[in-house]
Amino acid sequence: MKQYKTLLIAFALSYAGTHAQTVNKGDFYISPDAVVSSKYSLENKTAANFRNNGTLILEDDLINNGDFFDYKGNTAQGKTLLKGSKLQTLKGSSITMFNDLELFNPTADKAFAIENTVVVAGEMTFSEGIAHVTGNEASLTFLNDATAIQVKDISHVQGQVDKEGKTAFVFPVGDDGYYRKAEISAPAQEKDLFKSRYELDNTQFFVSRNNTAGIIEKLNTREYWLVNRPDNVTSDVILTLTWDERTTPADLLVDPVKDLHILRWDADLQLWVDEGGIVDVDAKSVTTPTSVKGYGFFTLGTVDTDSMLDGGVVIYTLVSANGDGKNDFFRIDNIDRFPGNKVEIYNRWGVQVYETTNYNSRGNVFTGKSDGRGTINKGEDLPTGTYYYVVTYDYKDQSGTRAIKKAGYLHLEAN
Repeated sequence: MKQYKTLLIAFALSYAGTHAQTVNKGDFYISPDAVVSSKYSLENKTAANFRNNGTLILEDDLINNGDFFDYKGNTAQGKTLLKGSKLQTLKGSSITMFNDLELFNPTADKAFAIENTVVVAGEMTFSEGIAHVTGNEASLTFLNDATAIQVKDISHVQGQVDKEGKTAFVFPVGDDGYYRKAEISAPAQEKDLFKSRYELDNTQFFVSRNNTAGIIEKLNTREYWLVNRPDNVTSDVILTLTWDERTTPADLLVDPVKDLHILRWDADLQLWVDEGGIVDVDAKSVTTPTSVKGYGFFTLGTVDTDSMLDGGVVIYTLVSANGDGKNDFFRIDNIDRFPGNKVEIYNRWGVQVYETTNYNSRGNVFTGKSDGRGTINKGEDLPTGTYYYVVTYDYKDQSGTRAIKKAGYLHLEAN
């Protein structure tokens, strides 16, 4: 039978006088069969230890400055229920660790303020109340096997959410009362860290990021997601975003199966690029067909699918080799999905000026210089003019493998 306690004055805890606060100054442990409730703010003092392997119910703030606020033992145990009727703040100078955590607070718009480092090892249940992660020192991190459940408009996270581990994860993010999740496939390593947040109606963001690759027809300028990883993480993930008629512009949803894709802001190129899109109409979701080619800001948009080759390959036919960061190389989107590809370029007299295999956007590209096995004056800048390209690669689908060959004209603007 579970034991129920209300923290007023008990063991190492003391009542903090007129401020109606529960304080732990020593070591406090909630056993697996115990339920402890605090009606007032709970403060874990410097050098104090608070370990919960049972059930902890908090009706006010949680202030953690102690050595430990977590569970006892190597196996995650215990549940904490944040069940207030006004704003509840989680703050303090120390990391606050939960196994299972449930949000249950009817306060509108902002029921919880996370102002310190909060870590969830188990299951976080979003029953009611929106949690705001605020400030440079604040974070909410889900560990390897942690999950977020029952997320919805009235209960999600506004602000950045971090995920550590090698399991797939749905980020419980939203903004302005809308739950707008981002989902990633499983990274490779248990310590891989990915982060996400969602923002709605940040018009200034799109004012400074309004350039698009030529294949993109319409850009969703109402909403965007951040999906990022630290520089030391090398795992790549497949990304899934969703649309919502309340936040996603209607002109993007005319024929989502045909032309709705995920777009990514390429900070180097300073334009939105296509990451592809596999649409699930029932789930109102769009998923990249392979791992994304970069990280940062993402949104939805429509693309001219008639200009795409098999496999989502898109060829851009302008090279401006002037070093301004725009069209500095012969861009072929998604060609790196087919590592056996071959690219050849000829001048107007039919002389080959460039040839390579395994063409990609990470250095092995045509930048307006003569290069290739059969070229002359290798490494020299080519003059402004019209050139002829041939791109070949093998494409595999349900019908088997077939060779794709695309030829056309390319215009080069030299320095």
